[in-house]
Amino acid sequence: QVQLEESGGGSVQAGGSLRLSCKASGSLRSNYCIGWFRQRPGLPRDWVALIDSDGEEKYTSSVQGRFTVSLDYARNTGYLQMNSLKPEDTAEYFCGSRRDSGVCRIGRSSYDYWGQGTQVTVSS
Repeated sequence: QVQLEESGGGSVQAGGSLRLSCKASGSLRSNYCIGWFRQRPGLPRDWVALIDSDGEEKYTSSVQGRFTVSLDYARNTGYLQMNSLKPEDTAEYFCGSRRDSGVCRIGRSSYDYWGQGTQVTVSS
């Protein structure tokens, strides 16, 4: 059984920062990847960023230069550092991973495991 647990969400003013964590536990493959998604009420879950097992990072254009993704295998934890936050970043944020690959993809259907989500609210 694999579990992913997000934490670190909260409420901040525009321009502020938050760091989200994604703690992995269970029988996850040793060289896993982490993808980060966010979901606004009534809208689909959108891809935000990902980090592969070889350290390659990818970001959606709206967060490029403001968000940084990382992965600490020793702590079994992935991170999403979010700087210069904007009101449009307000959403519930989810981390995901894949069972059979260390390469994460943009499409959410490719993920086998998901966390429960953590809310990020950015006020203007």
